[in-house]
Amino acid sequence: MAELRSCIFIDQLQPQTMCYLGTWIRGSLPRRGMAAQVIEVAPGLDIEPLTDVALKHARVQAGILVVERQFGYLEVHGSTDEVKAAAEAVLAELDATAADATPPTVLASRIVTSLDHQHAFLVNRNRIGSMVLPGQSLFVLEMQPASYAILATNEAEKAADITVVDYRMIGATGRVYLAGREADVRYAAEVAHETLAAQGRPATTRTATTRTATTRTATTRTATARTAVGR
Repeated sequence: MAELRSCIFIDQLQPQTMCYLGTWIRGSLPRRGMAAQVIEVAPGLDIEPLTDVALKHARVQAGILVVERQFGYLEVHGSTDEVKAAAEAVLAELDATAADATPPTVLASRIVTSLDHQHAFLVNRNRIGSMVLPGQSLFVLEMQPASYAILATNEAEKAADITVVDYRMIGATGRVYLAGREADVRYAAEVAHETLAAQGRPATTRTATTRTATTRTATTRTATARTAVGR
C-alpha cells in the first residue's frame, strides 16, 4: 500500500504561485483563483493508478504528474467541488484520510535582511520565479515532505505583499524563497509557519535573521545575526 506523504487542498491559487507553476508544469495550466489538490506518495510509481482514479471520478484538469527517485506527485485543479471529489476518490483508493498524510517538518527557516547585490545576483541565477532585488529582505524555508512548499508559498502570498522568487515542491525536501520589504517578509514567514503547523505538527524551527552591515571597509564586511521572534 502506498504511503500518503501529503494531501494538500488549496482553496484559491494565488497569481504568483499559479504563474510559477506555468513555467515548468507539463500538464494543463491552472488559472488564478482555481482550487487545487496536491498528492504526494511513496513509492513514486503508485501515483500512476491514483491519477487514473482522480481523473475518472471528477471533472478536474491535471497539471503535474511526476515520478522521481522516491516519490510520486499529482496536482489537479478546477472548481472546489470537483477538486474535493477527486481528492476523496484518491483517499478512498488508499483507504486513508487526509489526516493520515505525513505532517510537515521544518528543516530550516531564515530571513536575510538588506540583501547584498552579489547575493541577489546569485539567487536570481538559480530562481524560476520573479527576481529578488538588492536591499530587499529574503525569507528562505525548507521542509519535508517537499510538496508542502506550494502550500506555504500560496498562503504567504495570500496574506502578504511579497514576491515569489522560487519554490521547489518535488524531491527530498521542499524549498521556498520569498522577497520584499522586511515587515512584509516577516509576516509572510509567520503565515507560512502557521500554515505548516496547521497541517498536523507544530513548526518548531524559528525564523532567524541575518542583518547585513551598512558600513563596510575596502577589504572586510561585517554582519550581525539575531533570532527573529516575531514580525
